Amino acid sequence: MTSSTRPGQAGSDASPPVVLELREVSKSFTAAKRRVQALDRVSLTARQGQITGLIGPDAAGKSTLIRLAAGLLTADSGSIAVLGLDATAQAAQVQAGVGYMPQRFGLYEDLSVQENLDLYASLQGLPHSRRAQRFDELMPMTGLSPFMSRLAGRLSGGMKQKLGLACALVRSHRLLLLDEPTVGVDPLSRRELWRIIHGLVERHGVSVLISTSYMDEAGRCDQVVMLHQGHVLGQDPPEALIDAARGRTFALSAPDMPRRAVREKLIAHGDVLDAVIHGQEIRLITRQTRPPQAGDLVPDLAGAKIAPSPPRFEDGFVVLLAGQAGHHAHAASAMPPLHAAAATSEHPIMIEVRDLTKRFGSFIAVDNVSFEVARGEIFGLLGPNGAGKSTTFRMLCGLLPASAGHLKVGGLDLRHAASAARARIGYMSQKFSLYGDLTVRENLNFFSAAYGLVGGNRTEQIRRRLEQFELDEQAGQKSALLPLGFKQRLAMACALVHEPQIIFLDEPTSGVDPLARRVFWNQIAALAESGVTVMVTTHFMAEAEYCDRLAIMDSGRILALGPPEEIRRQVGAEGTFEDAFIHLIESQRKEGD
Repeated sequence: MTSSTRPGQAGSDASPPVVLELREVSKSFTAAKRRVQALDRVSLTARQGQITGLIGPDAAGKSTLIRLAAGLLTADSGSIAVLGLDATAQAAQVQAGVGYMPQRFGLYEDLSVQENLDLYASLQGLPHSRRAQRFDELMPMTGLSPFMSRLAGRLSGGMKQKLGLACALVRSHRLLLLDEPTVGVDPLSRRELWRIIHGLVERHGVSVLISTSYMDEAGRCDQVVMLHQGHVLGQDPPEALIDAARGRTFALSAPDMPRRAVREKLIAHGDVLDAVIHGQEIRLITRQTRPPQAGDLVPDLAGAKIAPSPPRFEDGFVVLLAGQAGHHAHAASAMPPLHAAAATSEHPIMIEVRDLTKRFGSFIAVDNVSFEVARGEIFGLLGPNGAGKSTTFRMLCGLLPASAGHLKVGGLDLRHAASAARARIGYMSQKFSLYGDLTVRENLNFFSAAYGLVGGNRTEQIRRRLEQFELDEQAGQKSALLPLGFKQRLAMACALVHEPQIIFLDEPTSGVDPLARRVFWNQIAALAESGVTVMVTTHFMAEAEYCDRLAIMDSGRILALGPPEEIRRQVGAEGTFEDAFIHLIESQRKEGD
């Protein structure tokens, strides 16, 4: 990936004017007595009426760059021009002139949708006389008109993000700065958010700088800036990144192929850079452009066939990043062996759910749900925001009582032995729920003590989790200061510190980059192979392919249950699993209208 748009270069007649320009910008921070270089001599441009995407692994410097562009931070060196203003000398004018939406947008959850809009209108100095007209423009665009009196805390994740975007747009802005606006948002809501963004660009000429961990979103941008360890690796149209993987992408198939086991063999092969499950095939990226032979890659797989597969944007991301020092698509250390209790549990069915219902007043969050999960199985619970997934998780973990139905976890009835059942499970919540003022090691120490670990066993488990999740260098850092991907690693490490028989992972890869997601799924697969039962929710539909079975929920009910390929056949949708998911949800909602 080479830089085709040079900062400071005068635009030709065909090039739109520059609305954002960084020249040789550096920014560092001090954390845990260590100097962290967030950005190192970064240069880039964003042009009028275009969408510029920021991609890169965790801690690449994306959020720092956006906050500098918003006038919220001051660079150590270099210059930043925003809409012709100096972002350092004229920070207040820059802040008033751009729309900025940070990660986890700061809505006031005890205020209504209308009250949040009024508050941000006041903060942005929008006169009262112009508010009604502006809100009338924003609400149909976001679909929030019917919910003006609803508390923000009672909105689904997708609706919260759309409200956050509306608050950032209360005043009309020429430049919109969006930091991971679709984190934790389901595929339907992501498409709606992007429809809004494209509408702003096409109809109003708004310029957008957006960071994202979804590679399909980055592929929709006009220009993509790749950041790695504070450096710009290049700025180009998305097609340039796709070209980086051309001639190196293939699909492997075989009758009755054990996909996860074959994938593990492939990623251990020296000629394979990356391998991901895709339907009944495994897509792989080779280190060389010469076509590989199936017999060389998996000699013990009868009937295996390999054929070229068109490269995708994410393939180029993997190729480019894996070429950097210290990075590999599957660079995490292997999962240490877990205790034998998980593999030798006397219960072949580890999770039993029968007619599970949860009511909050007159609202039914979970409606008569039934399923079971076998020992050593990876079971995915999918659905749009507000479908009832997290509520189901919390009931299974003994954190929330069921209104009706029967629950057994590890052979224990949660109505009578909730405390004993909780000792057998690990839980990673959707939101980062560890102690921000404690260091990484202190969090692990606290949770290991809470689970009853003592003495040498406790010390050894903490050491293994630090090594397993590559957190040794961050052990003394406060968890609140960690990049999102490292927070996710720590949350999973704390959930596993007592070696549970069952692990509940509520969106474990939300907001992390593609390589980090691969590392998480390597670890999840290793857990299942060791006999641990895994139940997981995710909004990355490609990750559904790694599950043995899935349940897809909407409005508290299960719409489909079975292996991924069986659900794909039932739905009858062409294309990706995300296409099948959206087709199923939309079809069911149309039937309910």
